[in-house]
Amino acid sequence: MRCNEYDTDKISGIIKEGMEELGVTPHGKILLKPNVVIAHPEVFPNAFTRKEFLDATISAIKEKATDVREIAVGERCGITLPTRWAFKNAGYLDVLKRHGIKPYYFDEVPQVPATLTKQGRLRSRIFIPKPVARCDFLINLPKFKAHPWSRMTLGLKNYIGLQDDRHRLVDHNLFLEHKIADLQEVIQPGFIAIDGIIAGQGTMLTPTPFAMNTIVMGTNSCAVDAVGCHMVNVDPHDIIHLQFASRRGFGPIDLEEIEISGDYPLEDVQAATKNFHFIFDRIDDYFGDGVNVTCTVGTFPEEHSPDYCWGGCPGALQEAMHILQAYYPNVYHEMKKIRYVVGEVDEPLDLDDDEKVIFAGNCTSWEGKIDGQPVKVESTYRSPGEVDEGRTRTNDMLLRTTSTLWNCIKNRKSRHITAKGCPVSVGDHVHYLSSLGKVGNPNFDSRMLLPVNIAYWQMRGNRLMNRFKTKNI
Repeated sequence: MRCNEYDTDKISGIIKEGMEELGVTPHGKILLKPNVVIAHPEVFPNAFTRKEFLDATISAIKEKATDVREIAVGERCGITLPTRWAFKNAGYLDVLKRHGIKPYYFDEVPQVPATLTKQGRLRSRIFIPKPVARCDFLINLPKFKAHPWSRMTLGLKNYIGLQDDRHRLVDHNLFLEHKIADLQEVIQPGFIAIDGIIAGQGTMLTPTPFAMNTIVMGTNSCAVDAVGCHMVNVDPHDIIHLQFASRRGFGPIDLEEIEISGDYPLEDVQAATKNFHFIFDRIDDYFGDGVNVTCTVGTFPEEHSPDYCWGGCPGALQEAMHILQAYYPNVYHEMKKIRYVVGEVDEPLDLDDDEKVIFAGNCTSWEGKIDGQPVKVESTYRSPGEVDEGRTRTNDMLLRTTSTLWNCIKNRKSRHITAKGCPVSVGDHVHYLSSLGKVGNPNFDSRMLLPVNIAYWQMRGNRLMNRFKTKNI
């Protein structure tokens, strides 16, 4: 449906019309899952489902739902950052308060195991927030965005935000597309509404806005995502997680199997989005001349993707660099020279005299000399079968920040540093790039430091209370 402005009443009317045409009646415990991976009105204004869209959807639900036991909004923003901080910056708190709606911050609530049985699954068990497990009717509210790791982030990819920090990075590497497909078995949405009024191009955290003037609605994730791909002239068969989900029986991806209606013909949308921009480049091609980051990419340990890790460290580097640029516009040229090495690399590193090296990721290995001194970096990569999803390490913000910065401090006199993780998170990349590149660190920016830390301690307190309540039920 056409919608060229964030007018709450107009959006609500469109969503009610969509529910009626699709035969959707929300009921029971209703959970809305927006995309709030990160939010800030100045630095990250286009990365999240807009508050007007959420407001309008809640209004439509209140009018159309029956036998309602609860209406709530739940999400986990980008790891380590407190979700309550992202909700506040997205403007959600005023909306929720006005509607009397409860927020579920998935980094604060108990996590429970869900059993997977579909043929082709990567795992047989996956952890999800308790509010998702007891939900009767899920409403998926993605933001229409390009994505540098999976090309598109629509309904299927929005499920990554179901997991807390302990479980989110498990398989968020060479197996990211498998992980997205696995998550679909947890719960199927009763209704999907994608905020494509202002879509996001390029990156997921700092996307360039694109006036798409569209709301996309449906009841099947694969069908909705397939149509979303065609809207920006992408073949849905090129989206790996969409292929996987369809093969497992979650829905069709061929247009002849999908009924499309509305007042904005697909052909017209395609004509309007011919210049929609994607960043789907390898990092050794992406950072060109004039950028003080040079990338050496080796080989990777899994047969299905030996030449590149689309879901792991390389993409995290891209996002981290874009975050730095959002805070410090000239950072690409002002930072000190860095060589970024990822994967199994057998060749010598031809380094400039003033160039420092980051060996990033558990799968990275290299042996040679730097400044005449022998250096040996060994792989500690573990395949999915060697990783127990029930025994994961914490990704707590304070602990991650402390350990990463300590790694930088103790290696401050060295030409190289080893950053472990599978993947190394975007947040850790920001710390490493800031330290070795001798540029500002957004985590200590006045717009981040105090608000994020206040939200962090609120999160820790509420998580403790929720665990105590659970033990005493």
